[in-house]
Amino acid sequence: MAPAQPNFIDLTPASNPDVIASARALLLDYGRFVVSNPAAARFCLASLEEEAANLPGSYSDIGGGSLLALMNDLPSGFVAWRPAPGLLADHSWELKRLWIVPQTRGSGLGRALTQAVLDRAQTAERNAVYLDTLPSAMPAAHRLYLDMGFTPCAAYNDNPIPDLAYLVKHLV
Repeated sequence: MAPAQPNFIDLTPASNPDVIASARALLLDYGRFVVSNPAAARFCLASLEEEAANLPGSYSDIGGGSLLALMNDLPSGFVAWRPAPGLLADHSWELKRLWIVPQTRGSGLGRALTQAVLDRAQTAERNAVYLDTLPSAMPAAHRLYLDMGFTPCAAYNDNPIPDLAYLVKHLV
C-alpha cells in the first residue's frame, strides 16, 4: 500500500478556525520540543506563544505565509515563511518552524513542506530561502535541508541560540 499523500492547507485570515487551531497546536508542539532541548535554552517560548496566538497573521501580515499539512485527514505538519531579515528582505524568504508530528516522521512530509515553500518562493520571484537550525536537536531536519541543496552561510539574523547552523538555498 502506498503511503498517504499529504494535503496542504494555506493558512489565510479567512481559514477555518479548526484549521488555525490545529496549526497553532503544532506550532506550540514545536516550541515545547525546542525548549526541552538543553542546547536551546535561550529559545523564547513566550514569543512563540504570541506567534501562535496570532496565526496566520504572524506570517501573512508581514508578507509571508504558513502551511498546515494533513495526512489521512490528521494535522501532521506545519511550516511558515517570512521575508528574510534586513537587506535580504527584498529578495529572500526565511523558512521557519518546520515541524512534523512524530507519527509521520520518515514519510517524506518534511521534504514536501520544505519543497512547497521553495516552490512558492520561486513563484514569488525570490532569489533565495534562508533558515537556521540546531543540528544537535534536529539532526534529521538538518540532513534534509542539506540533501535538498541548502548550503552553509554566514549568520543572517541575531538568533541568540548557540551552535546554530545557518543555511541558504539559492533559487536563481
